Amino acid sequence: MKLFKKLLVAGVLFLGVMTTANAQSKVAHINSQELVAAMPETKQMQEELKKVAQAYDTEYKSQTSSLQAKLQKYDAEAPTQTDAENQKRQVEVGELQKKLQVYAQEAQQQLEKRRIDLYKPISEKAQKAIKDIAAAKGIQYVMDSSPGSGLIVFTGEDLMPAVKAKLGIK
Repeated sequence: MKLFKKLLVAGVLFLGVMTTANAQSKVAHINSQELVAAMPETKQMQEELKKVAQAYDTEYKSQTSSLQAKLQKYDAEAPTQTDAENQKRQVEVGELQKKLQVYAQEAQQQLEKRRIDLYKPISEKAQKAIKDIAAAKGIQYVMDSSPGSGLIVFTGEDLMPAVKAKLGIK
């Protein structure tokens, strides 16, 4: 009977240890900002955004110089023009300045929209690679160790090398 009790206690302890071991979740971490920055698609995105920004900047400078030239011309001719003509020219210059401001705002909005459109597939690719590696390693939780993410301690496995390898990043 004592042997039976000892076996029963040992069995209960064994089951308790197994249940505790199964209840523990595997946790890992990765710096998602570093991963995305290392992806070749991000470098391509940055180059494309730079080209688009330069095109907007060139157009803005062209419109600005055109406005400046018109303003100088009107200033030089102002003494020889009537008050009505000068007021008409002031209104015209005011409208051109507003158009220039609107163009600058729209260019900034379009650039930001383009950045978001280009970033989305890069982010999704990185997320999929992280999920795939985590699933392959049996990891249930992956914490983001990027600065400002709120993670204080990350002593779990770092998935960065494996995810970079999957994405072909050196």
